[in-house]
Amino acid sequence: MAFLEISNIQKRFGSQTAVHDFSISIEKGEFITFLGPSGCGKTTILRMLAGFEAPSVGSIVFDGKDVTHVPTAKRNVGMVFQSYALFPNMTVAENIGFGLKVANVGKDETEARVREMLKLIKLDALAERYPWQMSGGQQQRVALARALANRPKVLLLDEPLSALDAKIRISLREEIRELQRELHITTVFVTHDQEEALSISDRIVVLNEGRVEQTGTPSAIYNFPRTRFVASFIGTLNQLSGEVVDTAKGEIRVGTQVLVTSNPLDDLKNGQKCTLAIRPEAITLDAPGAVTNGKNTVQTVVDDVSFLGSIVRMRTHLGAEVVSMDVFNDPNQKLPVRGDTVSLSFAFENLLVLA
Repeated sequence: MAFLEISNIQKRFGSQTAVHDFSISIEKGEFITFLGPSGCGKTTILRMLAGFEAPSVGSIVFDGKDVTHVPTAKRNVGMVFQSYALFPNMTVAENIGFGLKVANVGKDETEARVREMLKLIKLDALAERYPWQMSGGQQQRVALARALANRPKVLLLDEPLSALDAKIRISLREEIRELQRELHITTVFVTHDQEEALSISDRIVVLNEGRVEQTGTPSAIYNFPRTRFVASFIGTLNQLSGEVVDTAKGEIRVGTQVLVTSNPLDDLKNGQKCTLAIRPEAITLDAPGAVTNGKNTVQTVVDDVSFLGSIVRMRTHLGAEVVSMDVFNDPNQKLPVRGDTVSLSFAFENLLVLA
């Protein structure tokens, strides 16, 4: 049995169902992210793990113990909130030690753990400061230390970085991941930020309207989305309307050109409409006369070329379909201009058929 087992939980609020039949097995020390738009049920699931909400149906097991109806105080979980939730009238050290005091941990041990946590978050010199004397990033590190001070079995993080500016957010998410690995603590992280989820997770659960769309590694979620929602929600994506020409050969017509996918077309029929997807970075701008054996090659007309710093994004059209591609910025490369006809190519396996 996995360290954390969530089995077929549902959550209903009156006639509305916020979470539909959610299940996942999480191993000890794993970093799992629940990712999705606002209202998709991710925070509701986190609150059920914390014990703030009870599932309408289903069970939650921590380390072999059923905690579905166990009060929060007896679950041994650490929770970090979006709003920090620090006590303004307590110093940093007092905030970190508050949970230990409530748990009746001895004074000497409390002081030792507080020192340990201060060292862990690299705020030893700020132990006597108050929250209002600190930056947002420092406050969130204190909130993290307070959650870890009780040595919880599971760490729950509810969009802890959303109130911070971009640069601090990147730095702090790296610190959180480093701490999580150092302590080998099972962690569930909630966010709506795709980059955040992709950069720090062992696995990602993509949620939509209370249901799981896909679960997998960041690489699998990004490169091989299984549904239209996942494909469009994670990163930038070209979506093309096509018609199946030959299921056996994986041939699909887009506009006047026939493309080939390595995906099986077992669930489709010849003549059936379908949606194809391909990432902009999977497309190559071919030099005139280039040989592209083993790839799809299409002729498109350039609509726009945008300089975005390290990359250049080119928007083209293939019949009625828009195809964008990204290339690394090379100051020595001459780029096409609006109205030019260009040849683009991409591997068969990079063309996905969406469910």
